[in-house]
Amino acid sequence: MKQNIEQLCINTIRTLSMDAVQAAKSGHPGTPMALAPVVYSIYDHFMKYNPSNPNWLNRDRFILSAGHASMLLYSILHITGYDVTLNDIESFRQLHSKCAGHPEYGLTPGVETTTGPLGQGLATSVGFAIAEKWLESFFNKPHYELINYKTFALSGDGCMMEGISSEAASIAGHLGLDNLIWLYDNNHITIEGNTSLAFTEDVATRFIAYGWNVQRVGDANDLEMLSRALNIAIKEKGRPSLIIVDSHIAYGAPTKQDTHGAHGSPLGEEEIKATKKFYGWDPDKKFFVPEEVNEYANKIVERGKKQNAEWDKLFSKYQKEYPELAAQLKLIQKREMPKGWDCCIPTFKYGDSLSGRKASGKVLNAIAEKIPFMIGGSADLSPSTFTTITGTENFEKESYNGRNLHFGIREHAMGAIVNGISLSGLKSFASTFLVFSDYARSSIRLSALMNQPVIYIFTHDSIGVGEDGPTHQPIEHIASLRAIPNLEVIRPADANEVAFLWKHIMELKDRPTALILSRQDLSVFDRNKYASAQGALKGGYILADCEGAPDVILISTGSEVSMCIEAYEELMKDGINTRVVSMPCWSLYERQSPEYWKSVLPSNITARVAVEAGSTFGWRRFVGLHHQGEVLGMRTFGASGKLSSLLEEFGLTTDSIIKSAKEVIRKNKNI
Repeated sequence: MKQNIEQLCINTIRTLSMDAVQAAKSGHPGTPMALAPVVYSIYDHFMKYNPSNPNWLNRDRFILSAGHASMLLYSILHITGYDVTLNDIESFRQLHSKCAGHPEYGLTPGVETTTGPLGQGLATSVGFAIAEKWLESFFNKPHYELINYKTFALSGDGCMMEGISSEAASIAGHLGLDNLIWLYDNNHITIEGNTSLAFTEDVATRFIAYGWNVQRVGDANDLEMLSRALNIAIKEKGRPSLIIVDSHIAYGAPTKQDTHGAHGSPLGEEEIKATKKFYGWDPDKKFFVPEEVNEYANKIVERGKKQNAEWDKLFSKYQKEYPELAAQLKLIQKREMPKGWDCCIPTFKYGDSLSGRKASGKVLNAIAEKIPFMIGGSADLSPSTFTTITGTENFEKESYNGRNLHFGIREHAMGAIVNGISLSGLKSFASTFLVFSDYARSSIRLSALMNQPVIYIFTHDSIGVGEDGPTHQPIEHIASLRAIPNLEVIRPADANEVAFLWKHIMELKDRPTALILSRQDLSVFDRNKYASAQGALKGGYILADCEGAPDVILISTGSEVSMCIEAYEELMKDGINTRVVSMPCWSLYERQSPEYWKSVLPSNITARVAVEAGSTFGWRRFVGLHHQGEVLGMRTFGASGKLSSLLEEFGLTTDSIIKSAKEVIRKNKNI
């Protein structure tokens, strides 16, 4: 039976997916088989993109939030001409393959964001939509509609169950993001069985309540109905759109269709052969792509080049009429910043006393004034985190040129949204109290995995929160964040360290930052007496030193550094040679040379005390074994009370540091 090009493409997606999962002996074949018509319709009829230039600025975005169905994405990318070859697909889930188990940003051309943790793709798509609205508002001019792309996201039941999708859908509806289209695969199947085991809510009514335009397509194979629904969604004004698509998981498989057995396991050779017969496919051919489909890919590539070229021509005219705006748009695409962006970063005077959060707010605003494409906000805490960009508007429905985002109390979605904004090229930041970083952890981890320079500003960094008590006093959080690979965790000791480290943060292109800031005031150090705060740019540096070799080294971060300075002065009076090392960023320090490490922490000086008002976990790497050094920190949760009382209660005082310093000197002499 001869099939038209639509059916050939759809069945190629299905059969490639089945064969790849079978060859890998792992994966998820059922959803690609069910949703092949959906992704084909989107890529063929409704998206503008250029497979030969996957990063074209004004392309439409497609996000597979149901990342386990990755072969669905790899197959459509292959048949639309992206650099995803048949060899890549044949090596699905193998080491160093472009076709990883779940889609990975930066690994596979055409993958817009890393997905896998369910719901993340949906929430990240809101960030893409916010970025598009901002770019459109800032750059578009009469006769120059440079920015007008849509974001499509495909999800499953698991995405809808995860709380992050509710957070993201709520804010998307509030903001009226009509450039955002979600498709929900309503196949009623999860790993454990039918969704009725745990999920019986009315999704359509839920999204109507969020302020979304909701449609339903009763059969994923009905291309005409799919096209009608997508056309309506694209034309919708003032509301994001949800299209609920009823599908049959493992469509066409004689014994596996509509069963949870087709969700996360290969179908088996005999089932695949029978299914291929149902599709009108040669059952003995594996990884087969008809010549007509290869010709189709060539046509899609040419279509994309033409669309891209038309945009380039428009941009060339725009550049002549609006050269400054065009230059800024180029900076965004290259992830670069304007010349002189750091010229107004403030310095702080000895004698001043201000909290880390207030110092950061001053620096943030000085930077934001020079970088117009820097946007961000907080989870309903900007008056406490000092992250409002002054002199600018709020990003709101029908007023998308604002730079201050109000995420509401939605930390998890906030993290994913700023990932989407960053993936769109804008400088993005998000803020909340450090103790609530747990709510955003999965999103933060993906920032690091995707090498996105998102800035997470976490204030209220220790038991310094005081009377709010242990629920609001972060203990294990800094250690936990330090455990995330590729995340720069920074806890400055005074306002000038804040200023220098903000410069470092802004120059990062390949990793996110967790900037940890105090609620309480910190004294600005006398930099004529102690070392320049520029040393913070090495992650750890000698802040105060002695003549000759030290008897003891005090190592600290944040608000506790000032205690170490006080202890240093007392110990030096007692004739004890002391060195104070401020170590605001472990990972940055560890990227320095071994020679630098030896100069800061000589291996022959084993009498060391580390001080941090959080978990002691991890500090042994800098102070040695128990018979050598000591760590002063938190080994329990905190308590409600005044800061001075808490510091005394938990042994985080100048006197405690002095006592510990003398004890480690004694222990090391006895070794």
